[in-house]
Formats: sequence, structure tokens, C-alpha cells
Amino acid sequence: MAKNVICLWYDNAAEEAANFYARTFPDSAVTAVHRAPSDFPSGKEGQVLTVEFTVVGVPCLGLNGGPAFKHSEAFSFQILTETQEETDRYWNAIVGNGGAESMCGWCKDKWGLSWQITPRILVEATTDPDRAAAKRAFEAMMEMKKIDIAAIEAAWRGGART
Repeated sequence: MAKNVICLWYDNAAEEAANFYARTFPDSAVTAVHRAPSDFPSGKEGQVLTVEFTVVGVPCLGLNGGPAFKHSEAFSFQILTETQEETDRYWNAIVGNGGAESMCGWCKDKWGLSWQITPRILVEATTDPDRAAAKRAFEAMMEMKKIDIAAIEAAWRGGART
């Protein structure tokens, strides 16, 4: 196990979530599933306790901790994309698998974990040293759920989307 691992709390769905992430994102895999060696106060022998996995190369541990804690937008994975096709693929995988859309490229998976599906061009446009161009791109983004790269590029250039 890596020295620094992100621990994500699930309500007994860590293995399902980890398998979904491994199928959806490159450089992602489930690397270990750890089961209870015996019965315990809130569970049974053989129940999945933790799952080791990576998401786009980031080491994670899914903890089946039960319903006590929920995910929030205070933590999210940001996935940089290069094309609209890649943006659409990740967005649709998350939202289409029981997730929910939010604003400005954010969505939640069905387990409540937040994701930012962020085209690289959005970062470039909103950090442009030309503050007027950056503002146009930022204002266009504020009107979106899933990011539309063509609309961001058009706003960045100062023209209307064609």
C-alpha cells in the first residue's frame, strides 16, 4: 500500500464503486479486497471491510463504514479531459450510472462522491492573462452543467458559438 492513500467512506458499497471506477477511468484498478476474518458487532465473517484501488493513478482505500458519514463537495476528483468526446464519456458514465449533474463541470456518482470533469481548455481559458478573455470563458462555464468545449472556446475568443 502507498504511504499516502485517500480513504473514501462508503455505506457498504466500496467494492461496487471501486469496480465502477476501474471500468470507467484509465490507469484505474481494484488491487485488493479485504474481508472480515470473523463475525463482528455490525457484520459477518467474509463481509468486505476495505477495498484497495486506484483512480487515474491515485491510490485509494474504500472503507465500508456504513451510513454514519456521507460524501460532500468538500472532496472531489478532478479529471482533466482533452476532447469533448472524452468529457462526454466520463460525464455520461457517472451520471448515467445513477449519478447526478451539478454545475460548472461537477457531477456526483451514485455513491455521492463528487467529480469535476474538466476539459484542459477550460483551465487554459479561465486562467488566460487576458482578463477579459478569461472572464468571458468563466461566465460561459457558469451557465453550464457538463462543459461544452466549443462554447468555452467561442466565449474565450469573444465570439458567439457557431
